[in-house]
Amino acid sequence: MAVFDCRSHRRLQFGIHDPVPGNSNNKPETPELPGEPDDTGDPDDPDGRGKASSRIILSADGNDEGTYELLLSHGYAYETPDNSGEHASEPFRHIRQSYDKSLKKNVFDFYLHIDNDDDRGKADVTDRQRNEIKTDGHSPDSLVAQHGETLRISWKFRLPAGMKTTTKFSHIHQLKGIDNKAGTADVSLPAITFTCRSLSNGKQQMQVLYTASNVESDGSTTYLARADLADFLDEWVSVTETVTFSEEGSYSVVITRIYDGKQLVKVENAKLNLWRKDCTGMRPKWGLYRNFGEKRSMASQLRDEILKFADFDIEKIK
Repeated sequence: MAVFDCRSHRRLQFGIHDPVPGNSNNKPETPELPGEPDDTGDPDDPDGRGKASSRIILSADGNDEGTYELLLSHGYAYETPDNSGEHASEPFRHIRQSYDKSLKKNVFDFYLHIDNDDDRGKADVTDRQRNEIKTDGHSPDSLVAQHGETLRISWKFRLPAGMKTTTKFSHIHQLKGIDNKAGTADVSLPAITFTCRSLSNGKQQMQVLYTASNVESDGSTTYLARADLADFLDEWVSVTETVTFSEEGSYSVVITRIYDGKQLVKVENAKLNLWRKDCTGMRPKWGLYRNFGEKRSMASQLRDEILKFADFDIEKIK
C-alpha cells in the first residue's frame, strides 16, 4: 500500500454509432504538462441550471442514449471526441452506460480510440487526446469549492485488464481551478492528478501527484503516492477524497479495492496550497486524458481503451 502522511507539514468500433447532442467541449486550452489550461466560467453567473447546496450523486441510470442529458441534469459538463477524425461523418458517443455484473448495477463507460480521437477538435494539439467529464462554473454550488471550503468527493472506477501506458501521462482524475471571465486566473496546472504511467524499467504505476502553482510557485510536481498499477487492473476500486481548498489546504485520499477490501493508496492530511490565484472555484474532472508523444511517436505503445466509472458523489462538508 502506498501511504503519504503529512500531518505536520477515435479506430476500433465499439457498439452502435449514435448521433450526438451538442456538448460543452469547445473552450480553448493551451496544452501543458501535467495538466492544461481550462475553461472559463463564473460560479456566480450560471447558465440556467441553477444553484444548489445539497449533496449530489451522479449514478448511471441504464438509459444509455440519455447519458449526456443525465450528466448535464446533474450539473456536469463533458469534453468528448465524438466528431473527431472518422467520427465526423458518423459520430460516436464516447460516454455510454452498461450493466456491470460485479457491482450489480449500471455504470459509465468512457471510450478512447488511439488511432482516431483528438483533444476537443483542436487542430494544433497533435500529441494528446481526451474523453472527460467535469464540474465547472455553471455547476451547482455544491459541486464547486470556493476559497476555504471542504469537499468530500467519492467515486468508483475500473481500469481495463492489460491497460497500456507510456512514460508520458494517462490522467484519469484531476482537481483544477476554474478561470475567471478575463481569463487571467492561475489555472493552467491541476492541483491534484491521478495518472497511470510506465516507468523506464517497464513497470506501470498509479501515481497521485500534487502540482504547485506555476504563478506563485515553481510549478513543481510532488508524488503523494505511488502504487503498482497491476493491483488496479480489471478490478473495481472505491475512492474518497477529502479536500480543503485554500492556500493552507489539506488533502486526504483513500483508494480501496472492492473485492477484498485491500487499501491500495492512502494519503493523510497532506498540508498543501490547494487554491489558485484569481480562480472562481476549484472542481474535479474524470475520464481518460493521455499523451501519445510528439507527432504520435508513442501511439504504437497504446491501444483503444474503455474505462469504467460509477457513483460520482460530491458533498460540501464545510
